[in-house]
Amino acid sequence: MTDKKRILVVDDEPDFASIVQGNLEKEGFEVDVAYNGVEGIEKVKANAPDAIVLDVMMPEKDGYEVCKELKADEKYADIPIILLTAVASHVTSTRYSHADGMSTEADDYIAKPASAEDITTSVKGLLGM
Repeated sequence: MTDKKRILVVDDEPDFASIVQGNLEKEGFEVDVAYNGVEGIEKVKANAPDAIVLDVMMPEKDGYEVCKELKADEKYADIPIILLTAVASHVTSTRYSHADGMSTEADDYIAKPASAEDITTSVKGLLGM
């Protein structure tokens, strides 16, 4: 029996989520996908993953809210979270900012467009692989 690490990818862009999922699975991870923050939290509570790849800009509950909620709960606070966002530090036209992302307790922060390889490298690093 293998002891595969489970990764939850939470992103409202199905094509991007699929690419990340495929790349992580090629590296031997078991991957689950959620398409918004509410679904992501439900999946974490149903079966906590070893790490979470979390988009910031999503409907229903954004990645900042999801990250803060999970990190505030001692049952899930130790799960490494990688925030992904297309928000650049100089963008002021949205309610999201680079500073907001850096103020969360996320374990890594990757700007989009991020390659699936960059995400896999971050996941492996956070899991000590």
